[in-house]
Amino acid sequence: MTKALRSFPFLLVLGVSSCAPPPKTVPSVFPPGGAEVGLASWYGPGFHGRPTSSSEIYNMHDMTAAHPTLPFGTWVMVTNLENDRTAVLRINDRGPFVKGRIIDLSRAAASVLGMIGPGTARVRLEVLAGYHESASSPPRFLAQVGSFSIQENAYALKRRLEPRYENVVVETYRTPSRAYYRVRIIARSREAALLAARRLAGEGLPVIVLEE
Repeated sequence: MTKALRSFPFLLVLGVSSCAPPPKTVPSVFPPGGAEVGLASWYGPGFHGRPTSSSEIYNMHDMTAAHPTLPFGTWVMVTNLENDRTAVLRINDRGPFVKGRIIDLSRAAASVLGMIGPGTARVRLEVLAGYHESASSPPRFLAQVGSFSIQENAYALKRRLEPRYENVVVETYRTPSRAYYRVRIIARSREAALLAARRLAGEGLPVIVLEE
């Protein structure tokens, strides 16, 4: 299981946190491999530190989201249809409570998806039943700079980064319905991943640090 999903540049988190294990099943009204398209919004400082509907304390710097019906702990792939950025999020709250919106993102998730400024975006939401990351031994430390559903967008970002960063790779994650392309910098250590993240954040790029 991926161990830390944290966002830069809004908060430089030096620790890691474990995510709750995903459920093995999801409601039949939204089967694995199915997709929901609609408007996403985000919520942040006003709710930070308060209990969510799942009784988990809301941390706006975690990669989480609120959904009206999906079970708590469900993992979803959210794609911003306006810029093709994607993110894997864990459902831990209920909402949104505005008609026409299908998901409410944490501030970190909204940052990664490039929708802090606009406030809302049209997105595609795909349930990832039994989602997990393949763990390696020893663990890998990564700075993920972007995730896309269009392969060329990922490779364009890779080419942009390669003159300044080593070990830039595009890794493919496949769901039952499609493939996603993740642009990552493989670091030698957690400290090196954090250093790369600071540099990337300084360039205005949304980045999360992962330990797999």
